Amino acid sequence: MEMRRLLPYGFALIYALLPVFPAFIALTSVAFPGITVVPMPVAFAALAAIGVLAVYAATMLLRYPLRGSQPLLLPLLAWIVCATISTLAGFDPPHGLFFLGLSAMGILWHCALMRFYAERGVPLAIFWSYLATGTLAAAVAIAMVASRTPASLYALAHGRATGTFVLPGELAGYLVALLPIAVTLTRLAPSAALRALSWAATAVGLVALALTYSRAGWIGAAAAAAFLMLTQARRLRASVVAAAAVSAVAAVAVLLLFNSHHDPSEDYTRIAIWQAAAAIVDRFPLTGVGPFDFPRLYALVHVPDADATAFHAHSLYLTLFAELGVLGLTAFLWNLWTFARELRARVAHAPPAAAAIALAVAAGLVGVAVQGLIDTVSIVIFGLWMPAMGLALAAARSDWPNAEREAA
Repeated sequence: MEMRRLLPYGFALIYALLPVFPAFIALTSVAFPGITVVPMPVAFAALAAIGVLAVYAATMLLRYPLRGSQPLLLPLLAWIVCATISTLAGFDPPHGLFFLGLSAMGILWHCALMRFYAERGVPLAIFWSYLATGTLAAAVAIAMVASRTPASLYALAHGRATGTFVLPGELAGYLVALLPIAVTLTRLAPSAALRALSWAATAVGLVALALTYSRAGWIGAAAAAAFLMLTQARRLRASVVAAAAVSAVAAVAVLLLFNSHHDPSEDYTRIAIWQAAAAIVDRFPLTGVGPFDFPRLYALVHVPDADATAFHAHSLYLTLFAELGVLGLTAFLWNLWTFARELRARVAHAPPAAAAIALAVAAGLVGVAVQGLIDTVSIVIFGLWMPAMGLALAAARSDWPNAEREAA
């Protein structure tokens, strides 16, 4: 079989593996405050599959070179260079190599989407896999809460939906990125079957998101919904009112359920963690302490009445600043700025359906960016932001799903 014909299967597999990504934290030196229900043999098998897919993607990109504009390639390469410098200068280079490997995989994933998204069958494979496994992952998380199984995870998470994502915030971040796509495809999917799956993903995903009791996740979801309404509604005034209403509902929910399923409350411990992160940045401003090394330094700089351990800075941006320094944080922000500028230009000339799908992917990125203000979600770093940027930009240059309907 020609290697090009395997593209839909490769993309379907990588999106199907996303719910397993958080389990990779167990392969690092980080003492994370959670429980992974994914057996280690499964995690290793998923990691091996990702390795095979990375080799396949690299081979395909070499055989069919990148064509057209690749606006994020330079910022992404700057990111991997800065991460490499931080790893070599950090306190645990061997485990930092794991971070570099996953980052390199993300770049290959991004480039493959930019190059091959328009191939026949690829968009359909991506969205079927993404929505189907997302629905399944959310349903499993709900079932685990309802059955209180495993008991250790239910107790540690205080009854919050977690599933295969180790921590409730991880599941929330995954759903914040997925739900705008599911909602958009309920009306734009080229087949009744995919529309039905989109409705299922939306319904099950919203229930699971509510059960995470992740306030950062809820706020991120509200931001994603507001962005979606503002960019896709036909009437500006109505969209502004709807976006404001969604934001108000989210704010009320957060206030009414301020400490629900958080025992003890994390509100004041986060302040101490942010102070410790600032102290780490003050000591290692240029290159940071290295990937996954925040917990090691936190134990040395936190104030006496703070939590004894913290495996990240409870802010995506503070975590990146502390672990990768100003170099890594600048590269990260450069990527976001370049993406936003390029997406705006592409959407302006895209067919309506393609623009809507691209903006739905972007809405998820907006949501996790807002969630990242007060939380650090590893699946965003390793499995969402680079591929999502590629998916949004590629979707804006494609005529899918109209082309899919015409072919049918």
